[in-house]
Amino acid sequence: MKEHYKGSLIIALVTAVGLLFLIASPAYAMHIAEGILPANWAALWYVVAFVFVIPGTYLIRRKTRDVKGLMPLLGLTGAAIFLISVFPVPVPVTGSSSHPSGTPLGAILVGPFISTVLGAIALLIQALFLAHGGISTWGANIMSMAVVGSFVGFGAFVLFWRLQAPIFVAAFAAGLLGDWATYATTSFELASALHGTGSLWGMFGAIALAFAPTQLPLGILEGLFTGGVVSIVYQRRPELLSRVIPYVFRAAPAASKEGS
Repeated sequence: MKEHYKGSLIIALVTAVGLLFLIASPAYAMHIAEGILPANWAALWYVVAFVFVIPGTYLIRRKTRDVKGLMPLLGLTGAAIFLISVFPVPVPVTGSSSHPSGTPLGAILVGPFISTVLGAIALLIQALFLAHGGISTWGANIMSMAVVGSFVGFGAFVLFWRLQAPIFVAAFAAGLLGDWATYATTSFELASALHGTGSLWGMFGAIALAFAPTQLPLGILEGLFTGGVVSIVYQRRPELLSRVIPYVFRAAPAASKEGS
């Protein structure tokens, strides 16, 4: 069994790395591009982001020791986050781009702290190999996509699940709200650093408005995708969910069972 798990993890990692060489550029400004944020703001977002990354790293070490077969799931989830978030829809006005996040799905599968770490790794690979984002802005991008996407998505899922919504609806809400929250945070990060003597909220509104034509429909698509994937996992391999985040799945609401 150990050999099987190692084989699955290797396949997931090789697939993700292989796609680095298959995905062609041009390199649009993915996430917040290198050099856009002043040094003080870039440093601030690093500090805030690593408040979540550090406990997430600890959880990975503890859970991979306690939960058998977790490593292949982490590898597949990390690869999914990378692939979902790697295709940009350029938004030239903001110096960034729209794209799905992937972290709401990751948070449902492995929990929000671990999803944050996997999102951070995906962002680092994209910055180093695909010119998407940057090293100076890595902290800000972790905060918007990995932290906010994971925790808002996970919170929405738990809320709807506890309200006995069908699992597809709960996961759809996670994907939708996690995606939109990611871009609200990106807009705030850009506005807070770049508004100068002008209005912070005026700049925030302008940037959010620039994202809206692409991000509103992308959020709906991410919700549909997240709902579909989580529904399939829950129907076919429910133990994958209950072993990693049992405090959510230990008691499945009756309405969710019927609607799943």
